[in-house]
Amino acid sequence: MISIFDLAAALLTLSALFGWINRRFVHMPHGIGLLVMGLVASLLLVLLDVAFPEQHLYEALTGALRQIDFTAVVMNGMLAFLLFAGAMTLDLGALRDRAWPVATLALVGTVISTAVVGGAFWGAAQAIGLPVTLPWALVFGSIISPTDPVAVLATLKNVKVPLALEIEMQGEALFNDGVGIVLFTVLLGFAAGVGGEASGAAGIVRLLVQEAGGGLLLGVVTGYAAYRAMRTIDDFPVEVLITLALVTGTYALAQKLHVSGPLAVVAAGLLVGDRAPRDAMSERTQGYVSSLWTLIDEVLNSVLFLLIGLEVLVLRFRADTLVLAAAAVPIVLVARLLAVSAPLLAFRWGGNLSAKNVPFLTWAGVRGGISVALALSIPESEAKPIILAATYAVVLFTIIVQGSTLGMVARRTVAKPTPGEGRAEDGAAVTPQASEVVVLKRP
Repeated sequence: MISIFDLAAALLTLSALFGWINRRFVHMPHGIGLLVMGLVASLLLVLLDVAFPEQHLYEALTGALRQIDFTAVVMNGMLAFLLFAGAMTLDLGALRDRAWPVATLALVGTVISTAVVGGAFWGAAQAIGLPVTLPWALVFGSIISPTDPVAVLATLKNVKVPLALEIEMQGEALFNDGVGIVLFTVLLGFAAGVGGEASGAAGIVRLLVQEAGGGLLLGVVTGYAAYRAMRTIDDFPVEVLITLALVTGTYALAQKLHVSGPLAVVAAGLLVGDRAPRDAMSERTQGYVSSLWTLIDEVLNSVLFLLIGLEVLVLRFRADTLVLAAAAVPIVLVARLLAVSAPLLAFRWGGNLSAKNVPFLTWAGVRGGISVALALSIPESEAKPIILAATYAVVLFTIIVQGSTLGMVARRTVAKPTPGEGRAEDGAAVTPQASEVVVLKRP
C-alpha cells in the first residue's frame, strides 16, 4: 500500500518532469501537453505489457492509481480551489453586463445539449447493438453537456478573444455545472430506478432551486463574511488564511446543507474578487493573495490534466465500446452547435455573441475532469463501461484537438469587437497570454 505522501510525490514529480519536457521541447499549451504526455506514457506502458506480459512493467503504477478515487479527488478536493481561483479573476461588473446570455447558455444550452446528446447517443447505441437504454443515454448527455470550467479557463489562457465573449465563456463554464449536476442527479435516479424526491416536474424544480439557489446564497453569505473580516485588519498572512478557509469551509458546509458546492465557491470568489481589492486588501496583501491562488491554480491544473492522461491505465475500455465512443464525439459537437445556436436565434442578443461567433463557441465547448468524475460515480451497470468510454473519448478530443486549435478558430471566425471593446487592459481582465492570475484594482 502506497502512502498518500508517496502518491502526491509521484504525481508532482511527473507533473514537473512532463512540464519541463513540454516547455523545453514540445511547446504545447501546458495543460494539454501534460495530458498528452500522460496519455502517451500510459499507452506505451500498455504496449510494453502486451509485448512482455511476464514482466508486469506497470503493475506498481496501476496499483497506485487504483488507490486514487478520481471522483472524490476532483469533486471533493480540487474543484473547490480551481473554481474559486477562476471566479476571483472574473470581472463581476462585466459578468453582470452579460448576465442574460451567460444564464441562457448555462441553463437553456445545457438542457438542449443533454436532450440532443441523449437521443442521438441512444440511437447510435441501438444501431450498434449495445445495451444502452434512453434513460442511461440521457445520463450521458447530462455528464458531457456542461462545459468544464477548469478546462475552459485553462484553454482561454492561450486564446485571444474579445472581452465580452471571454466573459460569456467563463461565466457559462462556472455556472453550468450546477445545472448539469442537478440534471445528472435526476436522470441517474430515473435510469437506476430510484427517482426519489425528484420524480416529477415539481421535484426537479425544487431540487434545482435547492441546489443552485441555495449554493449561490450560501456563497454570497460566506463570501461577504470573509470580505468584512478582511476589512477589519491589514495582515496578509491572516487574510491569505481567510481565503483558504472561505473555500474549504464554504464547500464543506454546502455538502452538509445539500446545496451546490461548486456554485457556492463561485459566488464567494466573485464577491471577494470584486469587493476585497477595492477596500479590504492592501497592495501587499493583493500580491500575496494573487500569488497564492495563481500557484494553487497552476499546480492543481497540472496534476488534474496529468491524472486524466494516466487514468487510461486503470480504466481499460472494452473493444466493443470504442465504436460508440468514437461516434459520441460528433454527436456532442452537433449538440453543442444546436445548444449555442438555438438561444441565439430565439433571443437575438447583440454585442459579441453574434451568429459569426457560433463556430467558435461550438469549438470552445471543452470538457474535462468533472465529466470523467461524474461518469466514474455511476453505479455498476451494463451501461457504465459504455458511458465511461464515450465520456473519456469526448474529453480527450475536446482538450487535445479543440483546445490546441481554438486559437486558429478564433482568428478565423470571431466577430471583431465594436469600438471601445476588445481585450481587457489593466483594470479590466486577464490577458490570455498571461499564466498568472492578476488581482485587479477597481475604481
